[in-house]
Amino acid sequence: MTALSDTLEQLNHLYVRASIRIRTLGQFSVWRNDTLLSSKEFGRDKTIQLLQYLISYRSRNALHKEKIMDDLWEDWSDRDFKVALHGIHKALEPQRPSRTAPQYIIRQGVSYRLHLEKVWIDVDLLEKYIILGNEALYNDDHIAEKAYKKAIELYQGIYLPNRIYADWSSEEREKTQLLILGAYISLAEIILHQKPLESIRLVEAALAIDNTWEDAYRIQMKAYLIKGNRPQAIKAYMKCEIVLEEEYGVAPLPETKQLLKEIEAM
Repeated sequence: MTALSDTLEQLNHLYVRASIRIRTLGQFSVWRNDTLLSSKEFGRDKTIQLLQYLISYRSRNALHKEKIMDDLWEDWSDRDFKVALHGIHKALEPQRPSRTAPQYIIRQGVSYRLHLEKVWIDVDLLEKYIILGNEALYNDDHIAEKAYKKAIELYQGIYLPNRIYADWSSEEREKTQLLILGAYISLAEIILHQKPLESIRLVEAALAIDNTWEDAYRIQMKAYLIKGNRPQAIKAYMKCEIVLEEEYGVAPLPETKQLLKEIEAM
């Protein structure tokens, strides 16, 4: 077993080992073992906001309490934070003995962070699968294909749709969108010659997220050409040209124009 395949296996088993599982893509839900937690178990919406904030900034060092409160709430008090934090502990560890340290949120003085080794988070795993796929892309297409497929399975929609207008969630949402677009395109390229119709489906999924993603149109053109559908390949270029003009007032890149010339010359 190679190091890449070993990493893939480890990622595949994270879900089974985690007692807390959190989904953020398409909807927000938290599972404790096999129990889906209701919003009532968190008590207040501020409790859920705090947990979502810690997820959004999970890759940073421990976050200072005042920084967290400034980002989350315009009018806040120290009590707001204490109540919200207690609500998270109570929901995730209802049977935790008193005077024992929480498992899932680590406190460092007046700073806090999620214990990522003990919590399964879909968006975190999605990122790890894509990193693995990118690493394997030029070394092991088979592993790269599996990793990208796993990431795409995890992507059920935008990050924290119930916080779409919250400034603190936008960075993670934009990053996740870029990552999944890259996964769609990379996977579509890997399988282009073996499964051109599946490549077309993948790039259509990417264009549904961002219809200005020019790489997707080029793959679409190539896939239709492989299937012998020259008119559809040309139509894909025309769609690309219209979208780029409408959205940004620019023309397609030289490599996209060159591909059109090659198709028209056939």
